Amino acid sequence: MSLSLDQIANDAGTFAILAMDQRGTLRKMLEKAGQPASGEDMSDFKVDVIGALSPHASGVLTDVEYGVGAVRTAGALDARAGLLISSERSPQPTWNGEHRTEYAPTERGPAFVAENGGSALKFLVRWRPDRVAGPGEPDLAQEALDAVAAVVADCRAAGMPSVIEPLVTTLPGEGPEEKKRLVIRSAELLAELNPDLLKLEWPGDADGCREVSKVAGRVPWALLSAGVAYDEFVARVLTAMDAGASGYIAGRAFWGEAVGLTGAERRQFLASTALDRMAGLNAAIEGHGRSWREVRG
Repeated sequence: MSLSLDQIANDAGTFAILAMDQRGTLRKMLEKAGQPASGEDMSDFKVDVIGALSPHASGVLTDVEYGVGAVRTAGALDARAGLLISSERSPQPTWNGEHRTEYAPTERGPAFVAENGGSALKFLVRWRPDRVAGPGEPDLAQEALDAVAAVVADCRAAGMPSVIEPLVTTLPGEGPEEKKRLVIRSAELLAELNPDLLKLEWPGDADGCREVSKVAGRVPWALLSAGVAYDEFVARVLTAMDAGASGYIAGRAFWGEAVGLTGAERRQFLASTALDRMAGLNAAIEGHGRSWREVRG
């Protein structure tokens, strides 16, 4: 059984989702730009971004820590955009400096998402899919798989779509080809758990995108931006969608420079440059990609 993704998709059944769930990353970006970065400052930033861009989004991804409440109070979320809520905690736990995947079903499962007005649950997984546990070590790869399996099962039972976002870990000295291999393998293993949507990193090139579409099978996937420049992201999204992807889930490619701005200047940037970027990408992808319904069969 697959659940409907229509609440976070556009009329074509593809995804143009605004990502505004950054927490630790956003704080670092604001601090690097010399801007205040308190919780209130981050909430104000999210309200400005979502207020400006959600009218052009099929969905908006944000967090409960700094996003959901402030955005609701401000009335910033466009009524036509579905709400995705991040389930993972930030920061996530680690073991000897390596990321460890932890899912808290009671505190941050589908009921938590529904209580906060969300129509889909997003879960982040930072992992290396081929990591082998040494003697006395936790099996971090298996922990990640077990956590995602639990997320998918809980969401299915609750009638809520699950969106899984794997970010793969590379080792020092590993180049683009190894990253490509890991992104594809990660997508393959997680697709076997049958989430409703995968939010994936760039798999290197068009061949990598085609391979992702192949291994993902009947699980649709959307490309994340990872902070690359806007023009490069547009090219990547078109390449991915022509190779079988179903859209994008992106943030910094649109609003990245806004972290260095405040007040009216920031809102003007978002209402002009950032909005033009998102609208431009949406126009560029018309007629490209596969509907999530087509992928699901």
